[in-house]
Amino acid sequence: MAKPIQVKMEGYGVIEKVPKKGGNSARIYVPKSWLGKKVRVVLIEP
Repeated sequence: MAKPIQVKMEGYGVIEKVPKKGGNSARIYVPKSWLGKKVRVVLIEP
């Protein structure tokens, strides 16, 4: 079983969502104002 790791980050916004099916992948939609900006997605369960 995978062990969780602790990650500390600074940022300008947080969105917690469940990815939805999108073709052959999964997608998370973010606000349009985030377009073209660098984001991070963190898996929070094994």
